[in-house]
Amino acid sequence: MSIFKGEYEHALDAKGRVAFPAKLRKYINPLAQDRFTLLKGLEKCLYLYPEDKWLEVEDKLNKISSFSAEGRVLKRQFLRYAEDVTLDNQNRIALSPKMMELAGMDGKVVFIGAGDRIELWAPDALDQETGDITDADMQALFEKVMGGLSL
Repeated sequence: MSIFKGEYEHALDAKGRVAFPAKLRKYINPLAQDRFTLLKGLEKCLYLYPEDKWLEVEDKLNKISSFSAEGRVLKRQFLRYAEDVTLDNQNRIALSPKMMELAGMDGKVVFIGAGDRIELWAPDALDQETGDITDADMQALFEKVMGGLSL
């Protein structure tokens, strides 16, 4: 299955529902059956994992020892705001008030394809996170992260 990619902006309705981009839907594995896990991201965004990809994350989390303080903190903080969500009949996702508050969302949501997951951003938060990144910064980052990989 392909990875999630691209950027798509959609409006939130009064009930906190947002249309799931059609161009991202085509990358969802049929095994996920339009079921997702939504959780607070590591930046000021939300992570949205299709069910099949979330099961892979759960496998990794289950390997973390709950007998170490770091393991307990990591699991607790990462899973604390996790919610199971499903696309409705109109291909929308309902975001809870708490999730919207955590990501600073009000009015619009930007969907970013991020490989195995989708990130949901408030437009202002995304601009703040990425606004100062230059082409030179991206070149240096690619060399550092991908330089040793053979493609």
